[in-house]
Amino acid sequence: MSVGKPTPSQRGGAAVPDEKRAAFQILVDRVLRGPGDTTAEQRAEAFENPGADPLLGKVATDPTEIADADFAAARSAGLGDDQVFELVIAAAVGQATRMYDAALAALDEAAG
Repeated sequence: MSVGKPTPSQRGGAAVPDEKRAAFQILVDRVLRGPGDTTAEQRAEAFENPGADPLLGKVATDPTEIADADFAAARSAGLGDDQVFELVIAAAVGQATRMYDAALAALDEAAG
């Protein structure tokens, strides 16, 4: 047990979600606006609308169905490995954001 900084249970519930939300927002900002081999527009599209691409759609909704052929198709469309990686991360973080927002909304609704 560390002394000094209070644990989440010592702080009470209100501060913890705000800290987690801030950390998550830093991640989202970095994925969408940070430097990369893809454009910010490409990453935003993968984040917001992964279903527009077969590989990214699977990343967001059915990741166990991703196969080597999905990556080969992305490469044959002219994307390099680093670009595919960046777009896969953007799609995954976008889906995580939608799920996180839905969970927070459900908690708010349950709390009344």
